[in-house]
Amino acid sequence: MNYFVNKILNRIQPQGFCLVVCLLIVSACKNDLSKLPPENTIQDLDNDRATDVTFIKSENGKVKAKLHTKDYVQNQNAKPPYIDMLNGLKVEFFDDSLKVESTLTARTARYYINEQNVIARDSVVVVNSKGDKLQTEELIWNSKLERIFTEKFVRITKDDQINYGEGLEATQDFKWFRIKKLRGSIPVSNTDLPLE
Repeated sequence: MNYFVNKILNRIQPQGFCLVVCLLIVSACKNDLSKLPPENTIQDLDNDRATDVTFIKSENGKVKAKLHTKDYVQNQNAKPPYIDMLNGLKVEFFDDSLKVESTLTARTARYYINEQNVIARDSVVVVNSKGDKLQTEELIWNSKLERIFTEKFVRITKDDQINYGEGLEATQDFKWFRIKKLRGSIPVSNTDLPLE
């Protein structure tokens, strides 16, 4: 009798094992929608992310600008496509001998790829090789035109004078600039200027 029971059990065991495995697989497949990630996380899949990124802009084999950011987020599927620089931005502009002509810094920026515009925001500072300094809260740099623009309040410290007003157009090397609505000028001596 034991011989027949063992023979039956040997035939049932592989089939029973397969049945148990199939039941486990089927019971593990559930569609619990509450466990899906939030919609904003799904949309974030369109973003390419990187840290400590440096871009070099060159023309005809000559370096024109170097841009560095700590946090880089690119979205090619957005309309229009853009790159966000979320944790600091520093751009150095070079002359033909690779000397730094001016430097632009800001806390955040967005680069619109198709238009070649960088919109820098929050504590934007531009300093040229002579030490002239522009301060504003928002600035647009068009890398194609090599110009910077703003419609916001500006403060320019040049030699022994501080000029302030609204709106500005300038070359990216900040050697030439024009304040659109000049509000005033304050003469100061070099000893009155704060050290940084």
